[in-house]
Amino acid sequence: MGKQPGKKCLEALKKVEAALAANGDGGLDPEKAVAMDKETSISKFDATVEAHIRLGVDPRHAEQMVRGSVVLPNGTGKKVRVAVFATADKAREAQEAGADYVGGEDLVKKVSEGWTDFDAAVATPDIMSKVGPLGKILGPRGLMPNPKSGTVTFDVARAIREVKDGKIEFRTDKFGIVHAPIGKVSFDSRQLHQNLSALVDALIRNKPATSKGQYLRSFYLAATQGPSVPVDVKEAAKLKGT
Repeated sequence: MGKQPGKKCLEALKKVEAALAANGDGGLDPEKAVAMDKETSISKFDATVEAHIRLGVDPRHAEQMVRGSVVLPNGTGKKVRVAVFATADKAREAQEAGADYVGGEDLVKKVSEGWTDFDAAVATPDIMSKVGPLGKILGPRGLMPNPKSGTVTFDVARAIREVKDGKIEFRTDKFGIVHAPIGKVSFDSRQLHQNLSALVDALIRNKPATSKGQYLRSFYLAATQGPSVPVDVKEAAKLKGT
């Protein structure tokens, strides 16, 4: 028999249900959903707020895979450790820009042996032939440098700055759902709403030309250990980045 939800969890669920009942059909508008996520967070630590958005795409077709990146205006609330694959002048540039780990073939070898103690990776194009084989290690962890997300570039200083400032990558899973952090419960509602707006704006800009019908199909916000809060997809579709 599964573990029964605790008293705090049940109280949080009741708050969400009451808000939905008062709102009528559909989910809450994004501002109310963000506030509800903060109000119903039950973790003892500074929980991460995540958006879970099902899109009207069929990810079995490559042209309908939604993938991209966005710099959240208020960051993620998380200290990001950046590894940079670069040599010579670009390695020095990376160190000066605040990269946590910098290396060429030595760093490639370290990762190939299983080390992945970082949160994001950047690489210069000239070393990608060496970094490429690490895809089987870095890919499943979402750490593989990618030209589309701006993490394969000679402008390593800019790439590092963006990642440190709150750049996140997103992609649809096999069910057509995007899972992405939008900040911490300790953020105020305005900061979370701005971050959410930036994410939705980026998703809409990355809408595949072959996607037909309603694009945002279902939308939930949830803080770590907290209840899922349904968001009104029609209202969410109106969000724009700043």
